[in-house]
Amino acid sequence: MTVPVIVRSALGDEEVRTRVSLGGDDELFVADSSSIVYRAEGLLTDESIEELTYDADRLTVSAGRRKTSLALEYHLSGTAEVTVPASKTDDVLRPVLAGVLRTNGVIDPDESLIEVYRFSELTLILTERRLIEHVGTAVWDDDYEAYHFRDVTNLAFEDGDVATRIVLEVDGRPQRIKAPNDAADDLRERLKRALVDYYERTSETDPDEEPDPLEESQERGEEQTGRASQSRRAVRSEPTRADGQRAAVESRPPMTGTVDGAPADATQDVARAAAAGSDGDDAASQEVLERLEALEDAIERQNERLEAQQQTIERLIGELRQGR
Repeated sequence: MTVPVIVRSALGDEEVRTRVSLGGDDELFVADSSSIVYRAEGLLTDESIEELTYDADRLTVSAGRRKTSLALEYHLSGTAEVTVPASKTDDVLRPVLAGVLRTNGVIDPDESLIEVYRFSELTLILTERRLIEHVGTAVWDDDYEAYHFRDVTNLAFEDGDVATRIVLEVDGRPQRIKAPNDAADDLRERLKRALVDYYERTSETDPDEEPDPLEESQERGEEQTGRASQSRRAVRSEPTRADGQRAAVESRPPMTGTVDGAPADATQDVARAAAAGSDGDDAASQEVLERLEALEDAIERQNERLEAQQQTIERLIGELRQGR
């Protein structure tokens, strides 16, 4: 079916994610930036549209046996509401809710919704990067809680007679969420799969993290290694250096351990010998030595952090795959 010209003009080049009949020739067109309620031309009225923007402060869903109402509440302009057939509730709610969450900065622009669970006065929104919880009559407003998967350190489920308790450990602190047993199995499997997928995607590189401090330290290491070589040449060219000291420096065996391909330990030994041979007069060599030692300490600390993070990720993936 073709999109009415008046709707296409309002949406521009945007793709229509969902279109739902509202009765007669009236339709709801759901896109990424807004939804358009289209009213067809009648005997007494011209065709018209109403745009439902996603910069809302609150989204409420009122479900009945045959109809479902979605209400978007705005800080200044009041409330906009649209009623759709009950059978189309999920088809409309998911893209509309995704638009509201993106517009309000709750999820990333490229982040997809996996599933929306509405349990009486509890709503759980599962995305590919986080779990969002909202308690109350609204599906979403500013009182939500969001748990990003990068902060999750453990996941467990406690079965009960009526409800299943989800125990999500975030930064070492358990967060408990109750879900009805009739939906718990689906939620359990989707959440476990989402966590595993997230950690497998980010086990090497996390797009949400800032540049790796280790890489920055290694780049500084290359710079300091170059300075050390210049300092060594300068020290060797000094006429006051003893031949025995120069020979001791040049005859040192190569050492293991590198920073971006440069022999870091050997460079430090050369710098130490250069600094010692100058009898404290070579301030530049001493500065190079101090900077190299600080660099070595920073790299060691970063390696320890990376090893600990990798162990946590591997343990979590293993436990999720075992169904814990």
